Amino acid sequence: MARRMNRRSFVGTSAAVGGGFFALSGVDTRLFAYQSPLEKVRVAGIGVGGKGSSDIDQCGNAGDVVAICDIDEGHLESKAKKFPKAKKFFDFRKMLEEMNKSIDAVTVSTPDHTHAVATAMAMRMGKHAYVQKPLTHTVKEARVLRELAREKKLCTQMGNQGTAENGLRTAVELVRAGVIGQVREVHVWTNRPVWPQSPTIKARFAETPAVPASVHWDEFIGPSPSRAYHPGYHPFKWRGWWDFGTGALGDMACHTANMAFMALKLGHPTSVVAENEELNPETYPAWAHVTTEFPARDAMGPVTFHWYEGRRNGKLVHPPEELQKKVLKAGEKLVNSGSILVGDKGIIHSPNDYGAAFRLSNPDGSPMETPKVDAVLPRNGKGDQGQKDEWIRAIKENKPELALSNFDYAGMLTEAILLGNVAMRAGKKLMWDGPGLKFTNAPEANAFLHFEYRKGWTL
Repeated sequence: MARRMNRRSFVGTSAAVGGGFFALSGVDTRLFAYQSPLEKVRVAGIGVGGKGSSDIDQCGNAGDVVAICDIDEGHLESKAKKFPKAKKFFDFRKMLEEMNKSIDAVTVSTPDHTHAVATAMAMRMGKHAYVQKPLTHTVKEARVLRELAREKKLCTQMGNQGTAENGLRTAVELVRAGVIGQVREVHVWTNRPVWPQSPTIKARFAETPAVPASVHWDEFIGPSPSRAYHPGYHPFKWRGWWDFGTGALGDMACHTANMAFMALKLGHPTSVVAENEELNPETYPAWAHVTTEFPARDAMGPVTFHWYEGRRNGKLVHPPEELQKKVLKAGEKLVNSGSILVGDKGIIHSPNDYGAAFRLSNPDGSPMETPKVDAVLPRNGKGDQGQKDEWIRAIKENKPELALSNFDYAGMLTEAILLGNVAMRAGKKLMWDGPGLKFTNAPEANAFLHFEYRKGWTL
């Protein structure tokens, strides 16, 4: 959990090495500390329960919270106790229209299917945006938000807080410096799903219990097709449903693939294919292995990216045993979530959701010393709070690039990740034209890049 911290205070750089993995914490004051003469940024929170609770709290440490919005009045009233001066809303559209001139920026921490509609409306009104991962529900939405950020010159940040970890930034620098050579393979895995979906649930609920008095169900449904309320959707179990969530891939890959994506400067892939459990029309599959091909970039060669999720025949879907033997010590097992980058001069293994701790190996699996390379990325080290601080600083200094997971980067990452879910639905290898936002060999799969919104909701 992030510790509350005065944004004018800081701690010195420190390094910790544990269990053979490299992990750096603390703040390099030469690169990150600052004093701003500007007034506080006025922030509105859209979705203030669950992860949204800490998101708006942390923004409150660095700015002024002037409005809060949630479809669940229980969440809203709970957060109002902390921010009694903030105006309360259960419909973000009304909040933005009514408080337009009183808001500088928004946080969006709603279920995935309403990320884009809330964010796009705010950005079109000139508001800076901090949005939880994955940035959007669909590939097209990610493209729209990325382009809006550029067009409006807004300061943005996606909530994959590992981006603020010094260990991740060090790993990025090591890979870019060529320490493990040309990277041809990336393997990323998760134990998700840990919420109800296939094979436990494959059909919509038949029961139609009454909507709780505190829940504004139509606003929860948002742009998605209408359906009756059920506690199997709200407040948390929406993740496994096609209409609301993005499954295990959307939930975790923007965290766990982040280090590799940033280190290798990945952009538009050329193809994507998925092997997975047979699909049902309502929930994501119980397991999947997605293979995405990326082309050469500058001096970096092509990369094959593997994603593994869920359980197949009772066993977690994982990278090949041969590769595991190279990166694991005697008696070690793969952790629930991590990544491996395989280069021709070495291997980097991160047993961490965020890529913030890692160990280097030679190609044969023998230990490799961690060399010192030039620090080219600013140091932060404050995790989730640090991401908010960078975003607020970017707004105050009018420098979008200060937020490392800004939508120019995060939009591209989200597009590439969500293509895996499209491949699951398409059931075949898809050739991707990134700039054209379309598949060249399977035009019918383009229908899965977006969906038609309900009346009253727009991108």
